[in-house]
Amino acid sequence: MNKQRRNVLKLGTVLGLAVAAGIMRPEEAWAVQEEWNKQAFSATKLDDVIKALGGDQATESDKITLAAPDIAENGAVVPIGVTSDLPNTTQISILVPKNPSALTAHFELPEGTLPEVATRIKMGGTSDVYALVKSDGKFYTVHKEIKVTLGGCGG
Repeated sequence: MNKQRRNVLKLGTVLGLAVAAGIMRPEEAWAVQEEWNKQAFSATKLDDVIKALGGDQATESDKITLAAPDIAENGAVVPIGVTSDLPNTTQISILVPKNPSALTAHFELPEGTLPEVATRIKMGGTSDVYALVKSDGKFYTVHKEIKVTLGGCGG
C-alpha cells in the first residue's frame, strides 16, 4: 500500500475525531493539513490559474484526452475524465472558466503514477471545460464545450 496514502487517511481520521469530540474546530483541522493554493482556486480566468500554478501559458496538445458528455442534463453532477499521454505528467487540473472559481479540480501525481483522473464536477451553465496538464515543467491543455440544461451552481 502507498505509505503517503495511508498517512493521509490516518491524519484525516484523527482530525475528524478531534472535530467530532469538540477538541478542535473544523477550520483548525483544515489549517493542520497541507497548504492549498488559494490563489489558483480563487482565480476566475484561465490565464490567472495557469500563473498561480507556476506557468506562463498553456499549449494545445492532442496527447491529452478529455472524456466528458456533450450535454449534461444536471450541472450539479458532470462526469469528467482526463488522460495524459505526455511524458512525466505531474499535475492534472480541470477548469471551468464560467464557474465562480475557474479551477474546479487539481490533482498532483507522484512519479510513476498513471496520468489518468476521473471525477464529477459542478457547472453553473454551458461552458468550455479545460483539462490542464503539467508535463516536464510545461503546461498543455485541451478543451471541450459541455452544454448544461440544468445549472448546478445556483442556476
